[in-house]
Amino acid sequence: MKVLANDGISQSGIDALEKGGYEVITTTVAQEQLINYINEKEISVLLVRSATTVRKDLINACPSLKIIGRGGVGMDNIDVEYAREKGLKVINTPAASSHSVAELVFGHLYGLARYLHNSNRDMPLEGDSNFKGLKKAYAKGTELKGKTLGVLGFGRIGQATAKVALGAGMKVVAFDPFLDKVNLELDFFDGQTVNFEIETISKEDVLKQSDFITLHVPAQKDYVIDEAEFNMMKDGVIIANAARGGVVNEVALVKAIENGKVARAALDVFEKEPKPEIQLLMNPALSLTPHTGAATNEAQDRIGTELASQIISILG
Repeated sequence: MKVLANDGISQSGIDALEKGGYEVITTTVAQEQLINYINEKEISVLLVRSATTVRKDLINACPSLKIIGRGGVGMDNIDVEYAREKGLKVINTPAASSHSVAELVFGHLYGLARYLHNSNRDMPLEGDSNFKGLKKAYAKGTELKGKTLGVLGFGRIGQATAKVALGAGMKVVAFDPFLDKVNLELDFFDGQTVNFEIETISKEDVLKQSDFITLHVPAQKDYVIDEAEFNMMKDGVIIANAARGGVVNEVALVKAIENGKVARAALDVFEKEPKPEIQLLMNPALSLTPHTGAATNEAQDRIGTELASQIISILG
């Protein structure tokens, strides 16, 4: 059977599939040519990340397909229910990238707390001519230890991010409409573990209490953070969105930065990917990455091997 990994797959995933007797094709086929390619090659399994979409037209037109797999968590680029109605298996890897996203969020938060996103730009330009000026400009950093991190969405990635926060000495408050409380187990290098029980509170209380806020929610119809939510927050809050473009109103975010409600913010995802708004790209209060939350070697290895094991167990 043939597997088309249209947005790529790790070598560990390829090795596991080939060992299971599958032919793995890693050619990237353009979206408009995908239906023809799948039919010509009689592809049984289509694996995608976020670049390729799998809609009803493709599902209807490709009778050889048995499995659609998403390397990652969100499946908003796949018509999941329709595919399942047509008898296809739809799989993803919700746990594989959780810690990678959590570490990226904290890379941003530490960077924003100490103005690294600005000083890394300014030092090459002015470090020799304006060293004292830059030192003064970036002298009012803040520590994360002892501060409150608000987590909106307390699924796997929200919980992984909370664990990093607890390790950093932060207080964690969380909102999730589907969870009342969560037991977090922190594992340490020497085999010790520490357990924290986090009881979720209302979204409004999270917004009011938090010094830092991170979003880990699925794509949805309405903004999770809009003008009303910004108004509930502490003045000078720092926010990170490494969830989905469209869960934060970017226009309201820029306005909240301009009026001082939000001190600084991090965005790994954007409403208009792959062409984010220029006013975001040029805003000195923003720390930006190009949707790289799950882009670590370790996460990609886990994604590849997890997809492979699910495919082999389904198709035998």
